[in-house]
Amino acid sequence: MLKPVINAGLLLRSTHPACDDSKMSAASSAPAGGTSVTVQPGAEPFSADGGPVGVLVLHGFTGSPRTVRPWAEHLAAAGLTVRAPRLPGHGTTWQDLATTGSGDWYAAAEQAFTELSGRCEQVFLAGISMGACLAFRLAETQGAKVSGLVVVNPSLTPDTRLFVLAPVLKHVNVSVKGIAGDIKKPGVSEGGYQRVPLKAAGTLPALWKPTARHLAEVTQPVLVYRSTVDHVVGPPSMEVLKAALPDAEVVPLPDSYHVATLDNDAPAIFEGTLAFIKEHTAAEKRV
Repeated sequence: MLKPVINAGLLLRSTHPACDDSKMSAASSAPAGGTSVTVQPGAEPFSADGGPVGVLVLHGFTGSPRTVRPWAEHLAAAGLTVRAPRLPGHGTTWQDLATTGSGDWYAAAEQAFTELSGRCEQVFLAGISMGACLAFRLAETQGAKVSGLVVVNPSLTPDTRLFVLAPVLKHVNVSVKGIAGDIKKPGVSEGGYQRVPLKAAGTLPALWKPTARHLAEVTQPVLVYRSTVDHVVGPPSMEVLKAALPDAEVVPLPDSYHVATLDNDAPAIFEGTLAFIKEHTAAEKRV
């Protein structure tokens, strides 16, 4: 009997269609330095106005909304109000990313959350990798304004050599081989950067540390999807999560790598997210 929750959103949907700019020509973006850069096709932010229940969907480090667009579209099609912002420095060039840091990424996520919570009666958070970490940090800082979280392969600690060394080398303006494209499904690309600027990667601990420190304070319902094979986020991140939130539901993804939202198990993630939101939507919104 939970299906009417989403149908109620459809009944209250705005007349404005979803803003899917992936079909438009590449846009321009001005980074902190003031120089205009080109946003990659498909990396534009996604926005859809639906019912009173909103979802903020956050992509990961060196990725873009392209990574989570099918997820966001699926939720929007069910009548939810959805935002999938493009975090600063992402979806352009790795040189652009080098001019930004975790403080910029969190500020952008927080701004999107504020806009969404201002128009919706309930807001859920969803994110993959670093986007999942941003979601947890928002849950910590926003408290009861967040109704629940769905995270995929969350990154919560430096669990690969790249991220262990990045803080030491962040003052050196160099890049290393990228981490994008960890997808099992043939012929699928997330369009992520082929290089990682150490200057930007070196700022991740400033996000990881407070998030991990306050993770046990997250009281909202949490649904975790975890790929059984992940070449980007290692076991330490899940160890941090399980230690802080031992009761969080963890669903294995047996047929996907790190970018599971574009991989073989994506349909299960999308349907599971909807079911989770239906379960935790306030009873008074069920029509």
